[in-house]
Amino acid sequence: MAGPAMRSMRGHRAVPHTADVRLEAWAPTRDECVAEAVLGLVESFADVSRTRPERVVTVSVPEGPAEDMLLAVLDEVIYRLDVHGDVPIDVEAVDVNGAGGEDEDEDAADGGGLDLRLAVAGTEAVEAVGAAPKAVSLHGLHFGTDTVRWSCSVTVDV
Repeated sequence: MAGPAMRSMRGHRAVPHTADVRLEAWAPTRDECVAEAVLGLVESFADVSRTRPERVVTVSVPEGPAEDMLLAVLDEVIYRLDVHGDVPIDVEAVDVNGAGGEDEDEDAADGGGLDLRLAVAGTEAVEAVGAAPKAVSLHGLHFGTDTVRWSCSVTVDV
């Protein structure tokens, strides 16, 4: 039987984990996978389905290994939540080199930075459905590609 990852080329889900939140995301490109990871993170603590964004925030993430970039993005989302009360309602990750992270060679795709565009609303505009994230654990962090798509797995401390 095909799991959710095989039924859809793009998505995210929470998987059972003791005490913390374990997220998986997948998509055809690195940048889409980053966006799915952000949406999965948000879904773990907030229902944004009836919320309209109040503004767009753009964050530049420097080039580097894919796992470092994913960690930087998720850390930025947690920081913005904690310090500014920003909850991403929608997200777009755009490769600053214009490639979109489409190269299937993981080492070649690691090189370009990305701009993260977050359509955000304040915490008061969303419904809390779980504990707010505190940090992303380095233990079990994975972000890479196979011949079909990019995927990542992260554990989030709550």
